Amino acid sequence: MDALIIAAGFGSRLAELSPSKPLTPVAGVPLIEIGVRQAMMAGITRVVVVTGHRADLLEPFLADLSQRAGIEIVPVRLSDWSTPNGHSVLAGSTRCEGNYLLLMADHMFEADILARLLDEGSTDRGVTLAIDRRLDNPLVDPEDATWVRTDEAGRIRAIGKTISPYDAVDCGAFLATPELAVALREAIAAGKSGSLSDGMQVLADKGRAATMDIDDAWWMDVDDPRAHALAEELAQWHLAPTFAAMGDLD
Repeated sequence: MDALIIAAGFGSRLAELSPSKPLTPVAGVPLIEIGVRQAMMAGITRVVVVTGHRADLLEPFLADLSQRAGIEIVPVRLSDWSTPNGHSVLAGSTRCEGNYLLLMADHMFEADILARLLDEGSTDRGVTLAIDRRLDNPLVDPEDATWVRTDEAGRIRAIGKTISPYDAVDCGAFLATPELAVALREAIAAGKSGSLSDGMQVLADKGRAATMDIDDAWWMDVDDPRAHALAEELAQWHLAPTFAAMGDLD
């Protein structure tokens, strides 16, 4: 299965640490490399990365990483990287075959989360989102989080940064089917901006957006200097198998 990693945005809140958010190091390893390695550990055999801001830096790094890690990495450059993240999904999904693991370049996960997510495929859903029901998780920035409201069966009823009430937070990892791109196009045609949440809401309204509860597993969105400092402190503990697998790092 393919993985699609969204890495096109500006990442303004990390700009003081790195000119390229995906290349910002955590424990000495760029975020984008952590994402690729985690996808590989989960069983992914090919990675598509949507680039945009500072693609001139990111794409050569991806070519080198492909050689070092022994996996095909396909860069897809977004011409207008200021557009909402759903446009990155539309661009990258054209290069994915069938279902795919969808990740944000600035998110990190314990390996078990992604491995479990890959087993969630079913014909009764168009997408499955990893969610965290720990609303008091101190690693979640409530000002930046995407919130989720689910029904009794765990299906998404509403998703977005400003919804209320909510009972979970979006972890930034999805098992997507081709239905997600169709839903994004439908949302844009209806006048929406084209955020990933817009497409997810279309699928939710059709009863096609499922969730997977990560229970007490560890994850982080490394989106600002505070989160980066926490990631530097915590990542090597929680991502030990990922770092241990990087035997080809100098």
